[in-house]
Amino acid sequence: MNRLWETLIKAFSWACGIILLGAISCIIGYLFMKGAGVIRLDLIFGDTPPLDAILLKRQVLDGLFPAMAGTFFLVCFSVFTALPLGLAAGIYMSEYAGGSIRRVFSFSFDILAGIPSIVIGLFGFSIAVFLHRHFSDRIFPCLLISGLSLAFLVLPYIIRTTQLSLETLPARTRLTALALGATRFQNIRYVLVPQSLSGILSGVVLAVGRCAEDTAVIMLTGAVAMAGVPQSLLSSYEALPFYIYYISSQYTNPHELATGYGASIILLGICTFLFLAAFMIQKGLARRALYYP
Repeated sequence: MNRLWETLIKAFSWACGIILLGAISCIIGYLFMKGAGVIRLDLIFGDTPPLDAILLKRQVLDGLFPAMAGTFFLVCFSVFTALPLGLAAGIYMSEYAGGSIRRVFSFSFDILAGIPSIVIGLFGFSIAVFLHRHFSDRIFPCLLISGLSLAFLVLPYIIRTTQLSLETLPARTRLTALALGATRFQNIRYVLVPQSLSGILSGVVLAVGRCAEDTAVIMLTGAVAMAGVPQSLLSSYEALPFYIYYISSQYTNPHELATGYGASIILLGICTFLFLAAFMIQKGLARRALYYP
């Protein structure tokens, strides 16, 4: 009887995996079927020479390069803003917090992780309006507001992965440096954090993916059409998720819709590249920790 149940569970697991793989394959295949035909250099750079566009000598008016650049700047700014705060909070939760303080912070981070992105976008828009009215009439929804809003959105992922990565380290790793006379701070800096970098990086991967795909936040806090490459943190910008939403909801002919599918493929490619890079770094750190415990 137990063997029968085990066989049924294995069969169900295999079926779920095949269904999931099939669904992903169908989605990706549909995107390539609809958008692969428009993936050319002129889709990205339009009539502008690629080198002039990359060196910012000429503005791209009819290509996806400004949206790709805006997405890249937005993701980098958001992740690098959230990373030090998330690392510090995760280390505090793992190594210093205790008792009621730990429960309160854990509950708060769980609530923060469950807040819908549209609410965070509305909050960022409200901050922009407040700053515009009370500090400077030159402050509008911009790259800075969008980056800070997205950093607030992905902060719980970095905090939780940092905390779990530190807490799951073996006792031998945690206690060896302390037994040799190291202080708690030295143990965290030179032993615990380096040994848990592989796990911490998974939180960064989640943050990159969430920042790259979110539309609700950027739609309310600074992303607009035809803004060009952002010149500063206080300027509006273009982003691939917003472009995809804009084209799919207001296209006027089949070619414009096809460019939306092409933009989806490019966004998928950017995310895949970032995930693969993070995965390779994660594997390298895990291998280094294995040989240098």
